[in-house]
Amino acid sequence: MYRQLRFGIEEEYFITDLVTNQMPRKLPVVVSDKCKTALGQSFAYEMFQAQIEVASPVFTDLAQAADFLAHARGALNRTLQSFDLGLLCAGSHPLGNWCAQQPTDEDHFQQLFKDYQQVARRSLLSGLHVHVEIPTHLDRVRVMNEVLPWTPLLLALSSSSPFWEGFDSGFASYRQTACDEWPRMGIPEYFVDEPAYEAYVAFLISTCSVRNPGECWWGVRPSVRFPTLELRMTDACPRLDDALTIASFFRLLIAYAIEHPDPGAAYSQQSRWILMENRWRAKRFGIHAAFLVEGYERPFTIDQWLLRAEQILGNTARWLGVENVFAKARQIIHCDTSAGRQRSVFENAINSGLSVPAALSEVVDQLLLETK
Repeated sequence: MYRQLRFGIEEEYFITDLVTNQMPRKLPVVVSDKCKTALGQSFAYEMFQAQIEVASPVFTDLAQAADFLAHARGALNRTLQSFDLGLLCAGSHPLGNWCAQQPTDEDHFQQLFKDYQQVARRSLLSGLHVHVEIPTHLDRVRVMNEVLPWTPLLLALSSSSPFWEGFDSGFASYRQTACDEWPRMGIPEYFVDEPAYEAYVAFLISTCSVRNPGECWWGVRPSVRFPTLELRMTDACPRLDDALTIASFFRLLIAYAIEHPDPGAAYSQQSRWILMENRWRAKRFGIHAAFLVEGYERPFTIDQWLLRAEQILGNTARWLGVENVFAKARQIIHCDTSAGRQRSVFENAINSGLSVPAALSEVVDQLLLETK
């Protein structure tokens, strides 16, 4: 059963001028048309013209995901290079200037800009989204409640947005900080089950607080369009292997929750308090955070938390065929996250005498290379 636990991945990318290393203000229609031709049905527009998304087909194993995303990244890079443009996958663009970006001329995005104004204009951000199918006889919110406490671990591993508006933000994931400007992002409200969730969404719609259920953008949510739970909290990852590790880990968490006799039963209001604190620590400090674990007085390092995850999830990982996911996660920690690598490149460039813009350009070069 678990080996057939179907899933899909969405990656968001920044298009980058290979001469200036900055995002182009506007994207010629011919460029987006060529990208759309290269990807076919998997191509999707994003909020800004110089930003695009790849939405995968449905996978049953990680090898399929690896092949598809490697092909998609390669096809986009080849297409963009003929226009002296490149593909950059990270939570934020080190030289990104939201003030200069032109919105995408599609009704859906134009409505977001109208409704959310400056909050939408500032959302020059890219995420890694993972959908995992939930069997129809299970309550998706109960499954979500079983998974939620682990999500700051995934956020820390994915953190790739330390730079914002040309400066070091002090955060491993400034993207998640910017996301907090939006309503209904971050940690979901406390819902006991799916009927409670649906009642809340119905209340929002009846009071004209949202136009549709899709405007609940929490870090994990029941998908409106698919019978899935969707992970939205994690930053886009320049290294494809890191993105696949996080997708595999989320799928493992879902598999464990599905086999649990009473998923979500232990999730309480206190669990949510701990979750909110851990998310703050993950976005601020990334893998260097001290994490709270329910039932333990002392905080855990990320290595200790990952070991705890292996103890709990190990049997499910073997049944799912992803027992190497823990070693992959440790490799991310050992080699540092994108946020840490970006800071190292920046600091080395500054120490060698480069200006801040020139040092950030070095970071962009690294991200372009890693995205390839």
